[in-house]
Amino acid sequence: MEQQDKYIRFDWAVKRLLRQKANFGVLEGFLTVLLGENVKIIEILESESNQQTIDDKFNRVDIKARNSKDEIIIVEIQNTRELYYLERILYGVAKAITEHISLGERYYAVKKIYSISILYFDIGKGEDYLYHGQNHFIGVHTGDRLEVTTKEKDAIVHKIPAEIFPEYFLIRVNEFDKVAVTPLEEWIEYLKTGCIRPDTTAPGLEEARRKLIYYNMSKEERHAYDEHLSAIMIQNDVLDGAKLEGRMEGRMEGRMEGRLEIASNLKSQGVDITAIQKATGLSLEEIQKL
Repeated sequence: MEQQDKYIRFDWAVKRLLRQKANFGVLEGFLTVLLGENVKIIEILESESNQQTIDDKFNRVDIKARNSKDEIIIVEIQNTRELYYLERILYGVAKAITEHISLGERYYAVKKIYSISILYFDIGKGEDYLYHGQNHFIGVHTGDRLEVTTKEKDAIVHKIPAEIFPEYFLIRVNEFDKVAVTPLEEWIEYLKTGCIRPDTTAPGLEEARRKLIYYNMSKEERHAYDEHLSAIMIQNDVLDGAKLEGRMEGRMEGRMEGRLEIASNLKSQGVDITAIQKATGLSLEEIQKL
């Protein structure tokens, strides 16, 4: 039983296992819990980052699916930091929209897109582990939400922009520090730790316990998987080291800028250069350049 407690990380499963129709249930369960509605995947669509080479081990892992409502769902896992992450997911959504409407089709054929990002790096400040972004048109003076009325098939149809515009979910895995109680929390716990409780009834996780067992992989697969985890850890250590070094350099630069500003103010007030040197620790040449 001890061996059964070790499960494959979700990013590896997405890359290697969950693209198979027989394993759609795991991903469907995750999406059902996250979106709050029953999700059925019809097919996995081709995505630009589906490469399986060693060069992509630090890059994102993503999967693009079409659900039973003919909507497009992009699930993306990012293990390491990326400078322009928000810009890139916006581009990915825009690209998906244009890819799934043919030239000459009417605009009603535009697909609703869900962009789901599972992030293992610090994207910014915020207290929650899950953030949701959606388009709403709010009255500037009244505060009400705009509801658009259209005519389709001789019937008046009321739509809100959220039914059409993309939705974005940012899951900050490392910020999750709760005891998992709800199905969503159980899923985030699995994403963070790789652990699945034996008595789980969360959609998708029951199937994951059966299909994502580490020891069910071949010896070669386990070796590749272990190398993948090791590479991610090493890469994150390198990035953390670079970040710390950058902070130290920033502090040094900040102190120098502060001393220069003080020296400039003192010099403009006619203070003797020798006194400025003593006050700031700057050289004669540095003060004279001000």
